[in-house]
Amino acid sequence: MTKQAYGRIAHRHVEVNGVRLHVAEQGEGPLVLLLHGFPESWYSWRHQVAPLAEAGYRVVAVDQRGYARSEQPASVDAYTLLHLVGDVTGLIHALGEESAVLVGHDWGAPVAWTTATLRPDLVRGVAGLSVPPLPTLGPPPLAQGRERYGDGFYQNYFQRPGVADAELGHDLHATFRRILRGVSGDRPRGGGAGPRVWVVREGQTLLESIPEPEKLPHWLSEADVEAFVADYAEHGERAFTGGLNWYRNIDRNNELLAGLAGRPVDVPALYVAGDQDMVTALIPEEALRRLLERLTPKLYRRVTLPGVGHWTQQESPAEVNAALLDFLGHLDG
Repeated sequence: MTKQAYGRIAHRHVEVNGVRLHVAEQGEGPLVLLLHGFPESWYSWRHQVAPLAEAGYRVVAVDQRGYARSEQPASVDAYTLLHLVGDVTGLIHALGEESAVLVGHDWGAPVAWTTATLRPDLVRGVAGLSVPPLPTLGPPPLAQGRERYGDGFYQNYFQRPGVADAELGHDLHATFRRILRGVSGDRPRGGGAGPRVWVVREGQTLLESIPEPEKLPHWLSEADVEAFVADYAEHGERAFTGGLNWYRNIDRNNELLAGLAGRPVDVPALYVAGDQDMVTALIPEEALRRLLERLTPKLYRRVTLPGVGHWTQQESPAEVNAALLDFLGHLDG
């Protein structure tokens, strides 16, 4: 394992299940494992690492398999939820720990919820940001998105081999600027300028569906964009292929996990989301309420952040940190 200091955050690589994963860590104490989403990296937790570490926790933010500084397995079917849960459980042990609190955002949330469902012996508590627990464990079958939004629904669009890969990898700066602003709480309203649900209209490319911002929102600086670009640059034109392969396993996940559909998360849980998140457009409020009641019997708290879009912990770091510290305090008595 190589190790490099980066301010007070230490960076190193750990081999887990034959895949070399990059981790950023700080602090000592009970383990808190931070799991990012698409198209992000450990850096999406930049506002959480130090506050949680200062509160007495060992905080580890990982680049999950296929992302940023971590290794990209070549095979598409190496990115199922079972692989991703295996990475989390393997990483807990590789770090020399017996259990962890899992915090996941976007795709990291299904990984966290599913790990807690399948291995509650390893998970002291789980916090999901943006994406709630789902009966299917991961995203529902692709046919549902196609029926509701058409072939241009982003999850379906991502299935086309090499297409989204090339579009997103062509100009990394533009990709991060457009996507991070485009589905945030600061996106333009009206006139189709900023999607609440990400749908690529016929005749458009993926990034044409989200306009180039004239300026970045207050929570995202050019230095932040550069940090994401630097994390992804080493993979060249395949910078986003690993992350896109997660989407290309949605239907496979539903087949593999069909026998566990509807199984509740039987550990203490926290759910945090912005009221402008595109996920809240995909799941109506009443359906979301029923999901949380049914699937998180030990839900400690649900937090709704006004004016916040999809990038929960980046757009509203102080509020997210407060919710996480409150939840951790609840777990530790």
